[in-house]
Amino acid sequence: MSVLLAGLCLQEPAAAATTTVDYVALGDSYSAGVGTPDAAGSCGQSPSSYPSLWAINHPAAVLHLAACGGATTDNVRTSQLTSLTADTDLVSITAGGNDVGFSPTLSVCTAGTDAACQQQVAAARTAIAQILPAKLDATYQAIRQKAPNATVVVLGYPRLFDIAASCPGGGLSAARRQLLNDTADSLAAVTADRVKAAGFTFADTRPLFTGHGVCTTVAWINNVSATRPADSYHPNGVATPRCISRC
Repeated sequence: MSVLLAGLCLQEPAAAATTTVDYVALGDSYSAGVGTPDAAGSCGQSPSSYPSLWAINHPAAVLHLAACGGATTDNVRTSQLTSLTADTDLVSITAGGNDVGFSPTLSVCTAGTDAACQQQVAAARTAIAQILPAKLDATYQAIRQKAPNATVVVLGYPRLFDIAASCPGGGLSAARRQLLNDTADSLAAVTADRVKAAGFTFADTRPLFTGHGVCTTVAWINNVSATRPADSYHPNGVATPRCISRC
């Protein structure tokens, strides 16, 4: 999935002005940079991802971008933690959306019937409530074990839609947009709860994206793309410089 910095200023350690900041960015496509024009490779990593641009704007930072499009929390634990050490200063992560069916839910709600969309969303919300908490706990525990001294920031996902904004030629109905936004809120609530339990920092990306959903006048999230399907419903990079400049 490339979430932008979205109102979050990743806090450098106090000595960052004079020492190197070892920064590891973990997670899924929202961290890798999928959705931005220069995303490439099997993981969709991009120099326009928020970790890359944050590192560019903080010269003391040395970035290890481990995030990969399509990654679940299991993938994070099994294949992305090798860069973490006791010397890691800063970790950021977006994860959990793929565990609860981000892509299939959006696919069904985009192309299927109302009944199919509602059924898929119900399954996603069941997974959010019953499956995701333990997976997040295990992931956060693994990060802390590998990087005991790091500041860890967990970014949430934005709401994809502004209910009043409809796409040219149709697009999702207002009812479906509301249903998906409500699911994003459920995901944010569970994630924030487990982040708090882990003693990490939760960065809620929803407020900054308000007014910039799919098909708004200044959209920060891509609509469905036939030519670059992976970009669909991912941040497009427009907001990144604005968000980074706040930090």
